[in-house]
Amino acid sequence: MKRHRFGELECPELRAVIFDVDGTLADTEREGHRPAFNDAFLAHGVDVTWSPQEYGPLLGITGGRRRIAADLRARGFGDRAEDLAAEIHQTKTELFRARIMAGDVSPRPGLVNLVRGLEADEIRIAVATTGRSAWVDPLVESILGHGVAETVVTGDEVSRLKPDPEVYNRVLDELDVCAENALAIEDSEVGLRAATAAGLATIVVTTDYTADQDFGGAAAVRAAFDGVESLDSASCSRIHRQWWIRRRLPTYADHIAAEIDTCAAD
Repeated sequence: MKRHRFGELECPELRAVIFDVDGTLADTEREGHRPAFNDAFLAHGVDVTWSPQEYGPLLGITGGRRRIAADLRARGFGDRAEDLAAEIHQTKTELFRARIMAGDVSPRPGLVNLVRGLEADEIRIAVATTGRSAWVDPLVESILGHGVAETVVTGDEVSRLKPDPEVYNRVLDELDVCAENALAIEDSEVGLRAATAAGLATIVVTTDYTADQDFGGAAAVRAAFDGVESLDSASCSRIHRQWWIRRRLPTYADHIAAEIDTCAAD
């Protein structure tokens, strides 16, 4: 395992970057998923329309089917909510996939430049999302290009959704990379909790929906991939290294203190 040294403090080398999808690769929620949900409600004769303001709090519920079911239960659908949510979600997935295939979903500004820089520096790229593979796979290929993401793990392949770390643990296993040699890029508090629970240094790139969330524990928080504090391969490596330095300084300080005590005793 390659490491960098900071004085006598060893720091792991960045070997892989793991991207979330929604809000991270593309700002999909407000004008992507939300209209597809609304069209699916209409297709099933359900009188529900999620406004941009209503949709924001619903994003705290991971998984589209669970999101629909929770809202339907709150609206008094009772025992019908779960089955109806499954049907609506299937339609929504088909509608959103059609939007992706039509080229209606674009990468976040600066994202492509970051990915190309990571490739040039031979840093591996992966995706960890709890979205459905039916739309995730074409979106990832459309935005990143064919084969750029070495590993893609979706919500179809895990039993527990974010903030549980299962999806990140699966990606790390498939890459055969230790958590200390990887960096996660997320857009939300829920995603941050999942990534840090897997032991990953995490950069958060916020959206309008997530900007006010709690990102304590993040390695860095940015409002965009481009701009004044743009993210590139070098800055990702630096942020990753600094996060590990901060984590290891207390242990390093204890080690130095122990050596001082030993010298004093002699």
